[in-house]
Amino acid sequence: MNWTSRNDDALSQGIDSRGPEEALPTLTVTTILEDPYVMVRSAELEGYCIDLLKALAAMLRFRYRVKVVGDGQYGAIAPSGNWTGMIGEVLRREADIAVAPLTVTSAREEVVSFTTPFLQTGIGILLRKETLSQEMSFFHFLAPFSKETWTGLLFAYVLTCFCLFLVARLSPCEWNEPKNEENHFTFLNSLWFGAGALALQGVTPRPKAVSVRVVAAVWWLFTIALLAAYIANFTALLSSGSEQLPIQTFEDLVKQRKLEFGTLEGSSTFYFFKNSKNPIHQMIYEYMDKRRDHVLVKTYQEAVQRVMESNYAFIGESISQDLAAARHCNLIRAPEVIGARGFGIATTQASPWTKQLSVAVLKLRESGDLDYLRNKWWESSCLHRSRERWSPLQPQALGGLFLTLAIGLALGVIAAVAELSNKSRRAAGHAKKSCCAVFTEEICTRLHIKKNTRQSQETSGRAND
Repeated sequence: MNWTSRNDDALSQGIDSRGPEEALPTLTVTTILEDPYVMVRSAELEGYCIDLLKALAAMLRFRYRVKVVGDGQYGAIAPSGNWTGMIGEVLRREADIAVAPLTVTSAREEVVSFTTPFLQTGIGILLRKETLSQEMSFFHFLAPFSKETWTGLLFAYVLTCFCLFLVARLSPCEWNEPKNEENHFTFLNSLWFGAGALALQGVTPRPKAVSVRVVAAVWWLFTIALLAAYIANFTALLSSGSEQLPIQTFEDLVKQRKLEFGTLEGSSTFYFFKNSKNPIHQMIYEYMDKRRDHVLVKTYQEAVQRVMESNYAFIGESISQDLAAARHCNLIRAPEVIGARGFGIATTQASPWTKQLSVAVLKLRESGDLDYLRNKWWESSCLHRSRERWSPLQPQALGGLFLTLAIGLALGVIAAVAELSNKSRRAAGHAKKSCCAVFTEEICTRLHIKKNTRQSQETSGRAND
C-alpha cells in the first residue's frame, strides 16, 4: 500500500474491496487514529473500524478509500460557525462517510445523518489505582463484616452464652445436687467459655452433660465457619487494595480535591456537560471550562498518558476506558456510567448510503460479527483478573450458619429439659409424688425461683405487721 501526505498531517490510503465488477462505487472514508479503532501497523491501517468497513464493503459491494481526518478532530462547531473534524469533512463533501468512534449527538444529527450505532457506550471516569489508595482506618479490621453482621454476631454470642448458662443449670448431669454442689457454668464463666471458642482456645469449665456438649459443639462449629469467612474476606480486602474506590460517582469526583479532571477538547463529552441541567454536571463543566488550557486534552492517547503519569482523572467514553484499563493494569474505570450513547457512521444528509449502512450494521449485529470484533480488539492480558469488587459480608451470606446455631441451641435446651424430666420421674417414683410437682420444684431450685418467692413473702409479712 502506498501512503501519501495530504495537508501535511492527513494520511490517505487506497484500499479496494474484492469483486470482479469494475463499476463498483468508490467511497471516500474519513476516520481518526485511535486505538483500537484505527491504528497504523506496518504501513497499513488496522483496527475495529477497519474490520467493520471491510465487512460493510463486502456486504454492500463498494470500494473505499480511507483518509485520516486533517485536523485530528471528531467534529465540533468552531467560533466561526463552521464544523471541524470528520463532521466538517463530510459536510464539505471531502468525504462520503465517517467511520470512527464518532458519538451520535443531536447537534451532529442536525447537519449530518447517522446510521444505527455499531457500538454502545456512555461517559465514565478513568483513574489510576495508585492515586486512589486510602489510608486504612483505625478499625479497618472490622471491615470484612457489615455492621448488620457484627450486630448479629454479638447477639448470637450473648444468646449462646445464656443458653449455655441455662442448660448447665437445668441438666442434672452437669449439676446434680444444686443444694450441695457449685455450678461452674456461671453466666460470667459462660461468657468466658464462648469467647475462648471464638479465639479457638480451650477453656474451663469443661462440659459433662450431653445437652451442654451439644450447645458447646454447635458454637464451636459456628465459630470455626465464622473465622474462616472472616479470614477469607479480610484477605480479599487486603489484596483488593485500590479496588475500593473512593471515587465511585461523578459527585465524588467533584467533591474531592486531590485529582484534576478533564476530557477531550471539542468532544461530545464536553458538550454533554455543557448542555446538561444536572447541578453536578454543571459543576464539572464549569471546572473544565475555567481550566480548559490545563485540563482539556487533544487526543485520547494524551489523556491515558496523563492519567498514568499524574494526578489526573479522564472523563470520556466508557468503552474506550475499558480498553485502557484492560491494556494498562494500573488503570481502572469508576463504576458510574452516565449519558448512554452510541457510535455511528456519519453520512451526508439524504445520502442513499445511510439506510443501506444501517441495515448492514444490524445484520452484522444479529450475526454476532460485531461481538466478535469487540472481543478481538478488546482482548488484553488484564482481562483474566476478576472484575468483581470487594464488599463487606452481609448477614444473608451467613444465614445458614446462624440457622444452624439456632437449631443447635434449641436441641441443647430440649436435651437439658429431657434430662431433668428423666431425673424428676425417678425422684417422683421414690418419693411417691407427682412428677410435675417434682419437676417444678427442681426448676425452681435450680433457677432460685423458690428462694426469691420466699423472700418476697417474708417482706410482705413484715409490711403487714
